[in-house]
Amino acid sequence: MKHAIRLRATADKKARTYAHLLAAALTDAATAASVMNLLNQLYNVDVSTQTLLVHSLTDQVGPQMLTTVLAESQPGEEVVLFNQIPDGNGGQPLPNNPLFGELVTSAPILPTPQAVRAVVPAKELIAEGSPVLWDAAQG
Repeated sequence: MKHAIRLRATADKKARTYAHLLAAALTDAATAASVMNLLNQLYNVDVSTQTLLVHSLTDQVGPQMLTTVLAESQPGEEVVLFNQIPDGNGGQPLPNNPLFGELVTSAPILPTPQAVRAVVPAKELIAEGSPVLWDAAQG
């Protein structure tokens, strides 16, 4: 787990560094394009103002979009995803587990039979465009 967290932090740091560098490069490319336009008008020529890569990146990403995405989070900030976990033991506390160094002193708790609940995909429950709220009590 420590190794995975370290890799994730390194990837986040690299992504932030490269996003800043890419935003700066695209801003420099816009400056170069404006200078090239002035030179084209001055000498009455038609030299391309951008390379194919810069043109594609500017169309797809753009420096403003990169700056906005970078401002939306802090370094190392984690995504929070809520997974629906089935309640397999009827809400009873879990028994001690020797795997976690806990002392097992009682018989295991057997889950009580429950009625089968239908699983409905979330997209059918939520109207498009409505906010999704998660309630810990309902799971």
